[in-house]
Amino acid sequence: MSAPSKERPKVPAGETEYVKTTQMEPNEKGFVGYKTDWVQFQKEVKYETPKKP
Repeated sequence: MSAPSKERPKVPAGETEYVKTTQMEPNEKGFVGYKTDWVQFQKEVKYETPKKP
């Protein structure tokens, strides 16, 4: 029997309407993280102070 591999399997990128997730490379300790990119779906409007009466 062969020894189990310490390497994590490559996970395909996940994509939905608002978010995309990709697997990052393992660091020196072997931790495999995931990068999450969010799509902006709200627009920011510059704030204007209200007129004084």
